[in-house]
Amino acid sequence: MRQLDDSQLRRLEEHKYSCMSVSLMDPLMQKWWCWLVEQCPLTLAPNLITITGLAINIFTSLILVYYSPDAKQEVPRWACFLCAFGLFVYQSLDAIDGKQARRTGTSSPLGELFDHGCDSLSTVFVSLGVSCSVRLGTLPYWMFFQCMMAVTLFYCAHWQTYVSGTLRFGYIDVTEAQFGVMAIHMVSVILGPEFWAMKVPGTDLQFIVVYIFLGLSQVLIQLAMAFPVILWGGAGKNGSTLAGTSVLSPVVPLSLILVPAVLIAWKSPESLFLQDPTIYLLTFGCVAARVTNRLVVAHMTKSEMAYSDASLLGPAALFLNQYFNCPISEKYLLYCVCAYVIYDLIKYCRQVCLEICEHLNIMMFTIVPKYPQTKATSSMEKNGSSSKYMTRSKSKVKNN
Repeated sequence: MRQLDDSQLRRLEEHKYSCMSVSLMDPLMQKWWCWLVEQCPLTLAPNLITITGLAINIFTSLILVYYSPDAKQEVPRWACFLCAFGLFVYQSLDAIDGKQARRTGTSSPLGELFDHGCDSLSTVFVSLGVSCSVRLGTLPYWMFFQCMMAVTLFYCAHWQTYVSGTLRFGYIDVTEAQFGVMAIHMVSVILGPEFWAMKVPGTDLQFIVVYIFLGLSQVLIQLAMAFPVILWGGAGKNGSTLAGTSVLSPVVPLSLILVPAVLIAWKSPESLFLQDPTIYLLTFGCVAARVTNRLVVAHMTKSEMAYSDASLLGPAALFLNQYFNCPISEKYLLYCVCAYVIYDLIKYCRQVCLEICEHLNIMMFTIVPKYPQTKATSSMEKNGSSSKYMTRSKSKVKNN
């Protein structure tokens, strides 16, 4: 079953990436990112760079989850360091994939979609990893709030892009937040995870409360920046979205994630969230990533976003199981739903990418040479007499 119709694919071809950033740290990191991309061979596909960084980030975050499944136990310091390093690697590779695409002349809408898709999944694992590092499971409802707000903010960032056509980054945004998470991991490395349970000198407040306060402040700042654009920044006709729909329409899919997440955790007779917080949050995080990807696709294809989604069947199953007095064990059903939503997310992303690759006649993880070498050109290169056409092509790649 196709995910994109012909009209969406045609509009996708016309899509142009638009971004506005006033980030404080991005200019400081540019020298590192520009140096790093120069070390990459021209045969390395940008999407391969992105997914490599995502795999490293997920793996290092899962190490922390392995040692602290409920985010209450103290995790090894080396695991916190590894998670901080994994996030730095992901940040660096995520920053250079676009540079590599321009450098190799392989920029395409697929690259933007692939990048945002990886970011949506990374957000889930970064939230889980930092929760384990500071033992936020000791305050489980704050852990729930943090992880749900992380995916909500990411969704809102693309919601305002769907409305205005431009992805906006503030003074303190993604890069700054990532460095903040790395700093938190390093505090756990140097002072130990038990540091967050200690009290601030001269007060009765634990350091983990300071961490929560800073996180809550960031949430409020991001929402305050996003909603004016969402409400009054419509680039479509009469202030509508790019697709000509209501600027408030994306609130429905988001509500279909957040409301069931709260109700199922609240009404669970087996205290489902409290028993398996990381699996619970991973489940709803993957549903949020799936719905966010559909929002990105709707923005890039200037099409209406459907309210229904196959991934919402997972939360619906948990809700109906509670409604009928839990004929199936909630814990068993949660693990089945988690497996289903992960499978559904991978399947959807794979299908969309393959359809775009087929339409644009490009490869996802390899770079197809624009000028295939023939026997004639091979002989000319050996004799040192390359044609003017090939010389211009090489110099263009080198300059880029």
